[in-house]
Amino acid sequence: MSVITNIEDLRVLAQRRVPRMFYDYADSGSWTESTYRANESDFAKIKLRQRVAVNMEGRSTATTMIGQRVAMPVAIAPTGLTGMQHADGEMLAARAAEKFGVPFTLSTMSICSIEDVAAATSAPFWFQLYVMRDRDFIERLIDRAKAAKCSALMLTLDLQILGQRHKDLKNGLSAPPKPTLANLINLATKPRWCLGMLGTPRRSFGNIVGHAKGVGDLSSLSAWTAEQFDPALSWADVEWIKKRWGGKLVLKGIMDAEDAKLAANSGADALIVSNHGGRQLDGAPSSIEALPAIADAVGSQIEVWMDGGIRSGQDVLKARALGARGTLIGRAFLYGLGAMGEAGVTKALEIIHKELDLTMAFCGHTQIDTVDRGILLPGTAPG
Repeated sequence: MSVITNIEDLRVLAQRRVPRMFYDYADSGSWTESTYRANESDFAKIKLRQRVAVNMEGRSTATTMIGQRVAMPVAIAPTGLTGMQHADGEMLAARAAEKFGVPFTLSTMSICSIEDVAAATSAPFWFQLYVMRDRDFIERLIDRAKAAKCSALMLTLDLQILGQRHKDLKNGLSAPPKPTLANLINLATKPRWCLGMLGTPRRSFGNIVGHAKGVGDLSSLSAWTAEQFDPALSWADVEWIKKRWGGKLVLKGIMDAEDAKLAANSGADALIVSNHGGRQLDGAPSSIEALPAIADAVGSQIEVWMDGGIRSGQDVLKARALGARGTLIGRAFLYGLGAMGEAGVTKALEIIHKELDLTMAFCGHTQIDTVDRGILLPGTAPG
């Protein structure tokens, strides 16, 4: 593909280059995938007001997210198995984000470890935490994030139990992956990916294997993860983690105004309106549909961000107009990573930034911090 103009171009290229089981892991939702699809399609229903004869000079998309200066109101979301989209994927994505001036968030379920990413970057990154039954392991994870000088902890609240994703079951995605004939044949068609994986020692869950009790290799990991996600997670655990961490705390997975109020009262610095990319509760509303009510309920008490379905700079602008101080991209950067490694992540960020900058100008604004609901055509936006 000689000319890449949008995120869809990167998606097509990633689908060609990444083995099916790992591409499908990133690009799928739970059950019927209705929420996964709505996350993206609901953005298209929102229409913008074009303004003319306004001075478009001196534009800036720069702002802050929890006090951190960012080149645009976008951060890279935590995504599991990022290092299986491309060898050393988390390290490459973190480097691209640092150079561009946006935050990178490392997942607990990453392939590259906290220490790997800290060694590959110089700017502080964020760390995403899942709460496991093994609280000693959680404490040590938090300590490792502190030692790596992570500048924020992102606590994911919507994965107490794992949603059923049909494509993963059909592809035999497990730890370690099942070497079925179909999977082996598919791998044979991805020589670039295979060579990259042969060239790196990072092919496991770097934050877990060798760190959690009884998990010395991939063969013991599957049973450990199946029993470790904690269905008893409560707001008392949030309070305990906030005290244990002691730094900036972001709560991810809020989809209801009542939960948003509890998040604001918890003392967290930001919440993320997120349905886990449509990978947990199928039939839940899209993130952009849920955003306005949550922003109205708590926007003055806590920073409200959102993720889910963002594939363009226009989507970022619409989210900002509906009350999101910041946004996160998951699949958009994964497509770039799978397509072209670090250069692909940079390309994804460049595409989103240019679309955001141009659309903001066409809507009569030169500063992202002045954007509000007035840029949207009445009657086309939720709330």
